[in-house]
Formats: sequence, C-alpha cells, structure tokens
Amino acid sequence: MDNIFSRLELLVGAEGIKKLNESRVIVFGIGGVGGHVAESLVRSGIGSITLVDNDTVSITNLNRQIIATQNSVGKSKVTVMEERLLSINPNCHIETKEMFYLPETADEIDLTQYDYVIDAIDTITSKIELAVRSQNQGFKLISSMGTGNKFAPEMLEVADIYKTSICPLAKVMRRELKKRRIKSLKVVYSKELPKTPEVSTEKTSKRTVPGSTAFTPGCAGLIISSVVIRELLGM
Repeated sequence: MDNIFSRLELLVGAEGIKKLNESRVIVFGIGGVGGHVAESLVRSGIGSITLVDNDTVSITNLNRQIIATQNSVGKSKVTVMEERLLSINPNCHIETKEMFYLPETADEIDLTQYDYVIDAIDTITSKIELAVRSQNQGFKLISSMGTGNKFAPEMLEVADIYKTSICPLAKVMRRELKKRRIKSLKVVYSKELPKTPEVSTEKTSKRTVPGSTAFTPGCAGLIISSVVIRELLGM
C-alpha cells in the first residue's frame, strides 16, 4: 500500500525507512538553512526531531525562509515549523525549545541522546560551543557556514572545517577551533566570494546583517539533510 514514504522506500528499502523512523535529530536555528533542513528530514522519514530557536518570523524572512508567510510574521519560528512539519507527517514526534543556545544555556539539552546534531545558528559563540561538545561528548555534528551575500549555490561544498577556504565565517571558525584543539568539524560552506551589498545594510548592536537570496540558504539546508540521511543509513 502506498504511503508518504513509498518513493523513498524504493531507494532505501523497508529497513532503511525503519532506521530513519527510529532516528532522533536536533536542529539548532530554524532560519533560511535550518528550516529547509528540518522539513527535508521530516519528508525523509525522520521519526523524532527537536527544533531550537528563540526568534519570531520577521517580514525580512519572507524572501528565503520556508516557514515565512504573511500569516506567520510575528509568530514563534519553532511553533510555525512544528505546525508545518506535522501537516506533512502527523506521526513525527516533534519537540520545540524556544531558547538561545549559548555556553550558559547549553547544559539544558543533553545532545548525546540524538543520532545527529545540526548547527544552523548564526552566532559564532554557539557554533563553537556545539563543536567543542561534539568532540568531548562524541555526538555527530554538521555545521552550516555563511550563506549570506552568496548568489551561487552550486559552489556549496561539504568538507572538514580545516579544508575550507574563502568563506569568512569558516576562517573565524578555523582559528577559534584550532585554539581549542578541536580536531575536526564537518561543515557545509561556499567557495564563492561574498558579494558586497549594493546598499547600506541594517545594523544590529553586534553585527552587520548580510544580504540573502531565496536559493542559497535553502540549498545549504538540503545538502545538510542529505548528508545526515545518508550517514544515518550507513551510506
């Protein structure tokens, strides 16, 4: 009998579907990258997923974030994402955590209970914390580098952090992880030179907000989800 995973089962078999359904994954950051990761994982049969983000949907998210619509502006990102995912697979177990993941809050989540941890966070401090804990605690982690100011998703690659180049965020991460003696970190990054914004960008108290397209963040998210699914299946 046909079901929502019938086409995937043709590729991975019944045992593959069972393996994915029994897997637990956590996604940090439900934005342009993380939103596409979460949806792709649920469409791929992941049985349990935890969504972590403390932000709400903004009008500026409409050009790239899969959960952003005129009706979702102002709503909690994890709540909107949960509703969307359950509309795809009502049997998926979804947990939401409205929180900023930082060194001082990191102990609130036991990451060793997950089969895969996905970092789609913008904050460098948070990304470093996840990388350090991954090495110390032994859980699988993949981290998204910068997709802002990028126009060529075909230049995205999967690599170890110490084999990256061009990407400004990856450069900072290489330096900081080396200081902390982190041996490796699987990342998705782009070799494309960032485009200089045509107009002055909005500034927050901490950083300049980059420009973004509808396609590069989403492609990064789909690449991440493909890596996670293949590894969970032992491919």
